[in-house]
Amino acid sequence: MGNPWIAIGALVVVSIVIPLSMVMVSALLRPSVPEQGKTAVYESGEVPTGDTRIRFNIQYYMVALLFVIFDIETVLIFPWTVIYRDAVQQFGMTQALVPMLVFIGVLVVGLAWAWRNGAVRWVKSTRARETAGSTK
Repeated sequence: MGNPWIAIGALVVVSIVIPLSMVMVSALLRPSVPEQGKTAVYESGEVPTGDTRIRFNIQYYMVALLFVIFDIETVLIFPWTVIYRDAVQQFGMTQALVPMLVFIGVLVVGLAWAWRNGAVRWVKSTRARETAGSTK
């Protein structure tokens, strides 16, 4: 038998050559008919209105980021709760509980920091403020 790295190298070469050759062949065979409709913005068959560049509020991304962080926290805490009783029997209450309390403490400090800096405060739009002002 030969060197097993030869087979891996051949596989790498084939995995690079086949996609590149397919892209080159399709570029040579496809029809090239430039027209204005191909470069237009497509919005589900509707005529686009307004500018396509919309400024989004950063608050959406902050809320999504905080959601991901605390969702991962839940994923990490759940298995710990499943093995907690066995861990207490094997290692004792202090060694089983302190690491999780430190973990939750770090997350609480992070949440307090985000709250203090306004990351969880929702910003009302001008339309919502106008509506709230007219109902008073």
